[in-house]
Amino acid sequence: MNPAKRREIFLRLQAANPHPATELEYSTPFELLVAVMLSAQATDVSVNAATRQLYPAANTPQALLALGEEKLREYIQRIGLYKTKARHVMQTCRLLMERHGGAVPQTREELEALPGVGRKTANVILNIAFGQPVIAVDTHIFRVANRIGLAPGKTVLEVENKLLKTVPDEFKHDAHHWLILHGRYVCQARKPKCGACIIHDLCEYKEKE
Repeated sequence: MNPAKRREIFLRLQAANPHPATELEYSTPFELLVAVMLSAQATDVSVNAATRQLYPAANTPQALLALGEEKLREYIQRIGLYKTKARHVMQTCRLLMERHGGAVPQTREELEALPGVGRKTANVILNIAFGQPVIAVDTHIFRVANRIGLAPGKTVLEVENKLLKTVPDEFKHDAHHWLILHGRYVCQARKPKCGACIIHDLCEYKEKE
C-alpha cells in the first residue's frame, strides 16, 4: 500500500471520529491498567460491568490489597479467566506498592515486569494513560492491518513495527483506536460490512464486496 493511500485512510477515519477513545471505563492510570488486564479474551462490556461495581469499593493498589483476592474474584467472576486475572491483579498491586510507590510506571520495561501485563497491555497504558505514540495490536488490528493491506505481517510484533514505520506521525497517537473500532464494528472477522465501510475504495482486500 502506498503512503498516499495509507494517509487517506487515516484522514477518513479521523474525519469520522476526531477524538477516539477506549471503550473501557476508567478515571486513573491504575483503573485503566486493571481494566485492560481484565479485558484479555473478554469484552469491554463485561469488564465495564464488573469495574462499575469494583472501583467504588477499591480503585487503588492499597485498596485492592486490603480487599483481598477472594473478594476481588466475586466482583469479576463473570469475566473469562477471572481466577488467573484476580491473582495477577493482586500480584501487580503488590509490585506497584513495593517498586513504584503505588503509581503506574511509565516505561514499557517496568510495565511488562508486572504479572499479567504483556506488550499489548503495556502499549495500551503508554498510549492512553501517558500519551505516548505507540500502537497496541490486538486481534482486531492484526486482522484489519493484514486484510486491507495496511501493514501485513505474520506476527503481532511484525504488524506493530510496520504500523509504527508507516503510519504518519500525526495519526500515531489515535491509530490503534481507529483500527480497533473499525475492526470491531465494520471490518469484522466473519463477514466484513463492506457496504458500510468509509475506506472501501482504498482497501486492498481481494475478496471485498
